[in-house]
Amino acid sequence: MKLLRRTLPVLILISAFGPALSQQTIDGAAPLFMVGGHTVTVGEFTYLYRKNHQHKPEAFTASGIEEYLDLYIRYKLKVAEAIARGMDTTASFRQEYETYRAELLKPYLGDVAMVDSLVAITYDRLKEEIRAAHILVQVSPEAAPDDTLRAWNRIVEARNRALAGEDFGKLAGIYSDEPGAATRGGDLGYFTALQMVFPFEQAAYSTPIGSVSMPVRTRFGYHILKVLDRRPSQGEVEVSHIMIRTGQGEDDGDAKERIFEVHDRLQKGMEWEDVCREFSEDYSTRESGGRLRPFGVGAMNAAPGFQEMAFALERPGDISDPVETPFGRHVLRLESRIPLAPLSEIKGSLSQRVRRDERMNVAVRAHRAVLLRNLDYAERQEAVTAFLQAPSSVSDNDELFTLAGHSYSVADFIQFAGDNRIEKSRQQFEAFVDEKVRENTERRVLSESPEFKWLLQEYYEGILLFEIMEKEIWNKALEDSVGQRQYYERNHDRYHAGERIRSLIYSGGDRQGLEEIRRALAEGEAVSDLSGRQAVRLDSGLFERADRQIFSSIPWEQGVHWAEHNGQYYVVNVTEVVAPGPKTFEEARPAVISDYQTYLEDAWIQELKRKFAVRVNKKSRKRATKYLLAVKQQLDR
Repeated sequence: MKLLRRTLPVLILISAFGPALSQQTIDGAAPLFMVGGHTVTVGEFTYLYRKNHQHKPEAFTASGIEEYLDLYIRYKLKVAEAIARGMDTTASFRQEYETYRAELLKPYLGDVAMVDSLVAITYDRLKEEIRAAHILVQVSPEAAPDDTLRAWNRIVEARNRALAGEDFGKLAGIYSDEPGAATRGGDLGYFTALQMVFPFEQAAYSTPIGSVSMPVRTRFGYHILKVLDRRPSQGEVEVSHIMIRTGQGEDDGDAKERIFEVHDRLQKGMEWEDVCREFSEDYSTRESGGRLRPFGVGAMNAAPGFQEMAFALERPGDISDPVETPFGRHVLRLESRIPLAPLSEIKGSLSQRVRRDERMNVAVRAHRAVLLRNLDYAERQEAVTAFLQAPSSVSDNDELFTLAGHSYSVADFIQFAGDNRIEKSRQQFEAFVDEKVRENTERRVLSESPEFKWLLQEYYEGILLFEIMEKEIWNKALEDSVGQRQYYERNHDRYHAGERIRSLIYSGGDRQGLEEIRRALAEGEAVSDLSGRQAVRLDSGLFERADRQIFSSIPWEQGVHWAEHNGQYYVVNVTEVVAPGPKTFEEARPAVISDYQTYLEDAWIQELKRKFAVRVNKKSRKRATKYLLAVKQQLDR
């Protein structure tokens, strides 16, 4: 049942109808029917009918429309009962509904377009790899102004010397706080998008080859970088390796000797897996042939020799010369090269990575500024600062900001944040502003688009419908075994079966194993233990012909029968052919539960009709029907 709710947004978000139908007009505000004082308009009903039958022109008939109207009245009766019980006031309901509401507003707030744009930019960068050297002057984000200024002056001094022509690598040894900068000259090797902090990545992709960037601030401090090379993406490689450990008391001379012995054995044609199991000291992979996960350029900067060797191998099966890393000595075998996949294939996973990345925060701040500007946001900075620093110094009526022509006061903020007069933060204040941006955007959308209003209503009522149906019908029908049996006894004539077979059905993709089972059964041997078989499934019971497609290809008689269907193999051991007759309660129970649900629901609807008055406007019903039939004529054309 839970699946129903989770699929609701997908069903609701289907496009309502095409532009060709816009020629049809109707008074959408006219009342169609009332349920317990709530009015449903002609516009709401015809909108939903068109949307839910947009690919079914055959459904646009007078009888079909009348049937849908009856179903919609039943729907509204259930929603009215849920509201009467206060189900729309619970914390769980509010949380779920607000989540859907926020998702529906995202396209109007620009969130979807912003993410799509970031994904497109990031994917373009993934097509290219950059090699750069950098100089880092460390300073923390919370550093005192004097310390920040000293770091700034030092990075500017390094940049000026680089621009004057001094060797960048030597300058890295003098100025950079990065460990190992002196020996590597600040060289980071090749990297691509999403491997460096976002401001650094921005600077790298914005700087031409041979040029030195402006200083860039990250959470580590100030950087300058020099782009040494750019090349198309190398994609990913998948390799296996055999490793002999070095360091931590290991004899490096012995490791070198052993890795060359490994290489020699492989060159003489010994099986890679056998050599790996005998020699490799990477204990997590040696039993699986030393296979590693695919990785891209920049992912193994801690072992640059390993990465360079892996990407130098050209054909699957190629074996490398021995290579040394900080972890040991290795021999590699190339398993596959994996090019960058098309955007259409990785957009989902790339979107998730972008949303978690720092670039998302940067884009959100920039987009927020645009939204505020478009809504004529004007902040009274003195009042905001005074309230955040000393709440008692301002009155509840003092204005904090205006947005879209509305004024918002200290009292509005306190109501939003709660806990009157406790210390507030700038973060809370910005969340308050963002909430008012959403509210104003929603008001605008609701005034311009009645479809959006109905869409919100569908979510609202759909959650309520699920909750009350689960409580009032579904759970009752499933758990009330006494009621099920009583319903069966009153209606047992409805539950009849045709001719059936009592049988055991063995199935699976292992033909040889199933043929062994068939031979054993044919010879009268018992087949009780399936644990050693490859994914053999066993079903047993009474079956009608329509229960399984394979029954059409076997004799309907006692014996052991063989069938094949869609690459699966079946052994059907028929022990008895049962004549047509009534089903027992146990046999009929799935159908009984379904029918019992319908019975409970029909009885409940009659109670709701007595509780909530239902009045249908006959003139509006005729107009709605006439309008929808005219829509069908256009669909037919």
